[in-house]
Amino acid sequence: MRTLKYIGRRLLVLVPQLFLISIITFTLVRMLPGDPARLELGPLAPEEGVELLRHQLRLDKPLPQQYIAYLQRLLQGDFGRSWVNSSSVAQDLLVRAPATLELITAGMLIVLVVMVPIALLSASPSRGWLARATRRISFGYGLLAGALPDFWLGLVLIFVFFSVLGWAPGPEGRLAILDLPPERVTGFYVVDTLLAGNFDTFKSALSHLALPAVTLAFVYGGPIFKMVRASMEAALRSDYTIYAEGLGLPRRTVLLWAMRNAAPPAVVVTGVVAGYLLGGAVLIETVFNLNGIGQYAVQSITTADYAPIQGFVLVAAVFTMMVYLIVDLLQFMIDPRVSARAS
Repeated sequence: MRTLKYIGRRLLVLVPQLFLISIITFTLVRMLPGDPARLELGPLAPEEGVELLRHQLRLDKPLPQQYIAYLQRLLQGDFGRSWVNSSSVAQDLLVRAPATLELITAGMLIVLVVMVPIALLSASPSRGWLARATRRISFGYGLLAGALPDFWLGLVLIFVFFSVLGWAPGPEGRLAILDLPPERVTGFYVVDTLLAGNFDTFKSALSHLALPAVTLAFVYGGPIFKMVRASMEAALRSDYTIYAEGLGLPRRTVLLWAMRNAAPPAVVVTGVVAGYLLGGAVLIETVFNLNGIGQYAVQSITTADYAPIQGFVLVAAVFTMMVYLIVDLLQFMIDPRVSARAS
């Protein structure tokens, strides 16, 4: 019951936050240079036609009236229509979101499966060859992580593994040009191809996902890596660990308790980085031509297409808030101090 009450309170906070975000986004988007009506009709369109379209799009109304009309449509699940291609923004986001979520999920899996164990090993006081190797790897990675732009690293990986070595496919999207997309179940090509039993297309989807996921994980996994290592080092050098070792407790038990005490700050940083991954996916999707919602937002900004920009920001806000909610729930479960304050 305490957990349910905590979740309920957090969900109630999301409503005013989304309301404020929608107001700020609506106002800022309309400060973009360019006239959407003129951009849609073209530079040679007569002024009368432009004014008529501005009236139809309610661009000639005061901003408060425009926002009220936008909010009424939004509450009905209508994100508006793109003025560039006349498509439904909600449908566009629904089609493109799985590509972005698949990239983010793959990047986080690489961080959790590869980088976190290396960080834990490098934090160990052991003097074995494995511990020494992981310390050297962590030192080099710590210098590079965060210093390399994601788009530049993506281009370098394309050049090395596609142009020079030929080990990876080029930036042609989520599948090879001649491959047919699988039947949509989850929208994740790697999952849908497995469900369909199409292993050739599965290999194609996985190979096209590998380089962008590695790029995302390498650039944005640095804070997680450093926090896990620092927290684990502090836990292993703490008084309670030294006392537990002095009592003769098994090494495995001591390590598990140290990992639990090191987990809260690492979980917080992981949640923050996960929120940033959606923004990081924007450039990576553009470099690798993944056709996700990040690339959709970039295209919309260049054409002053209001509705897709607003839809992307709201989706990004909901995604970030849900990630932070999950982080808070994990903190609630693993840290007794948090649960005591929440109750």
